Amino acid sequence: MPSPSEDDGGMSNILEAARPFLRGELHLVDPKLPSLISVLRSVGAGECWHKHGSFLDHLIDIYKILKLWNSPDPVCLCGLFHSAYSNSYVNLAIFDPSTSRHAVRSHVGNAAERLIHLFCVVPRQSLIHEDLLFHYTDHQLVHHLKLSEASLRNAKDSGVFDHDEEWRRKISSLLPAEGIVVKHIKSGEDVGLSRRVVAVFLMMTMADFSDQLFSFQDVLFENENGRLEFSGNNVAAGLWPGDGKPGLWMNSISRMGALYSLIVREEEIYMAEKHKTKTNTTTTNGTTDGTNGSGTVGGDERDEGIELPIPPVFDHCTKVLGAEEQKIARDLYWEAALWGRRQWRCGEGRGVAGEVCGEEPFHRRASCGAGSDSLEQREVRGGGERGREGAETVVGVGESLGQEDVLGRLGRLG
Repeated sequence: MPSPSEDDGGMSNILEAARPFLRGELHLVDPKLPSLISVLRSVGAGECWHKHGSFLDHLIDIYKILKLWNSPDPVCLCGLFHSAYSNSYVNLAIFDPSTSRHAVRSHVGNAAERLIHLFCVVPRQSLIHEDLLFHYTDHQLVHHLKLSEASLRNAKDSGVFDHDEEWRRKISSLLPAEGIVVKHIKSGEDVGLSRRVVAVFLMMTMADFSDQLFSFQDVLFENENGRLEFSGNNVAAGLWPGDGKPGLWMNSISRMGALYSLIVREEEIYMAEKHKTKTNTTTTNGTTDGTNGSGTVGGDERDEGIELPIPPVFDHCTKVLGAEEQKIARDLYWEAALWGRRQWRCGEGRGVAGEVCGEEPFHRRASCGAGSDSLEQREVRGGGERGREGAETVVGVGESLGQEDVLGRLGRLG
């Protein structure tokens, strides 16, 4: 008999984990969390503006998201302190530059401080986008997800490992098992990153972007196509707060989630093969050299102790939301929202507003860790499942918008 959490895609567990945050009982999340927030407040994090609140609000939000995504404590703490030394996106250091790494380490521990320091010195924009994400089309990501699912099953069930599979060749060419080297954003020195640390930073970027991207940044980055390719830097037009529309960031975040899943699956296959090789070597001559049989470095260098949970968004990071569908959903939502406001003024909009709030899933999911139904396509007055470029995507707009021309167009999306 499935448990309630299985029936609802894990939503019950997420809501239970969110309850201490909602009640302000932060000590129940982590006994050290209230004091850590006090440290951030004492150095002025709450006095710096940030998108929809203070920078302290943003740091806490990222911690919440990562916690609800069941990330390990060092990763959550990295989210809470992710600008301790400033980073490649913002020149905003939480602590005075004279603050030593030892001081930060004393607050969060060795493992978290190491992640924080790396996060602050790597060129995250080029690493996540130019070096990884932009090498895949939506279609490739969805196709490789299907291939990787079969590969992982073969590895676990049958002990079959095929290094020449299309998806494995590509992910290994971008992120080899032994990791990569990037340049320090300030000194230019080489910085080594394990594949698991790169995966952690990818997941953190999903959380980071989901908390702070709005329509004014679409103007700023000239994101007309909704793919968040950072095509421009229109500072004059992209002014906060903009028109208040939801930002076009979910295609990009769903792509990051798909890429993250590919990395996690490749790591699982790598570890299964390493374990098999180690077992066979031990059985044969009673010793093992700690490699996977091809001279690959061992666990410490690869950060194999870092857990890589799958965020419960975009059907557990297995779906890609098409950029065009995202735009259609956003525009229909906005049209319904403005129409509802006009009707409210005339005393007719209360019911419509309630229906829109109840049905519209666009902003209530990814950043709070909602379940897989957020990316399941819904039947909308004759609309059905569809794909674009082979990607499994979802429009995800509710059927009770209260405006027949909107409903008609929405139905035709199927």
